[in-house]
Amino acid sequence: MKLLSVVIPCYNSSEYMSKAIESCLVFGDKIEIIIVDDGSQKDNTLEIGKRYENKYPDIIKCIHQENGGHGQAVNTGLKNSTGKYFKVLDSDDWFDKDALLKVKVTLEQFEAHQKQVDMFICNYVYEKPSKNKARVIRYTNVMPENKVFSWKDTKKFLSHQNLLMHSVIYRTELLRNCNLELPKHTFYVDNIFVYQPLPYVKTMYYMNIDLYRYYIGREDQSVNEKIMISRIDQQLRVNKIMIDCCDVMALKDEKCKQYMIKYLAMITTVSTVLLIKTGTTENLAKKYELWNYLKVRNIKLYKAIKHTFLGRCMQFDSVAGKKLVATGYSISQKIFGFN
Repeated sequence: MKLLSVVIPCYNSSEYMSKAIESCLVFGDKIEIIIVDDGSQKDNTLEIGKRYENKYPDIIKCIHQENGGHGQAVNTGLKNSTGKYFKVLDSDDWFDKDALLKVKVTLEQFEAHQKQVDMFICNYVYEKPSKNKARVIRYTNVMPENKVFSWKDTKKFLSHQNLLMHSVIYRTELLRNCNLELPKHTFYVDNIFVYQPLPYVKTMYYMNIDLYRYYIGREDQSVNEKIMISRIDQQLRVNKIMIDCCDVMALKDEKCKQYMIKYLAMITTVSTVLLIKTGTTENLAKKYELWNYLKVRNIKLYKAIKHTFLGRCMQFDSVAGKKLVATGYSISQKIFGFN
């Protein structure tokens, strides 16, 4: 059994996937790198993946599938994983090698002492080469460092400190136990990936190291604002799946509940702001439909989100309200790295 499985979903990724793959190899033979070629057609993604598989047959698997989208690539990776822990690395991102070695040492120590955690957290870095900027997201004010802890030991998350796919390593069995299966042909499913398992998380461990390097700036990137608007129906699909994936208000762990309310408020803010920014009658109607969907599906959750700062911002249609929406959008930009 491998210690860590890293799944790299690839779609026409030949220009940059090698950097992602190479950044994992420092972990040695206790890592399993699963390259999932999601039906690439425009380049030699599959050929590159097979070349790595042939070179490192005990470490790398390269799986080809018909195009199903990022979520289906993650599903395929999870089904084929043998590692105790599971991490997703997008093909245009990479790991800091020194930080990954520190993660390895810690996971090995867990094994030596017959210890495990449900969620392992590290910092991530927004890499924006076009502006020669890099911004680190840390959790030092929220979580104790280098020790096993639970939700009750966490402090308040600031607006920019959501736990994203980039910052978490889940225990593989936990992901399977929570029946995680991401929708096909849908962008932004990384939000479901990190959100749905949270009620199952009882133990955590935080290392204050900058592991994940998140590349921002490509014109065709899914978090480019224009592209997000063009895919607004996929954003709404993700938003609704998150509303339905569990009864957040029934959770007994109060800090987990409050964090999940905060995160869902942020996702709903992103959806709402993008709908408002288009200015079309059709999308404004979708805004009201989204909030009504939340209200009908879970009235307690609706009220909780509505009474958050971001939730209040989204309720106003006046000039002042639009200024609050702009504020909400600015916060969302900082968190999700919109171009």
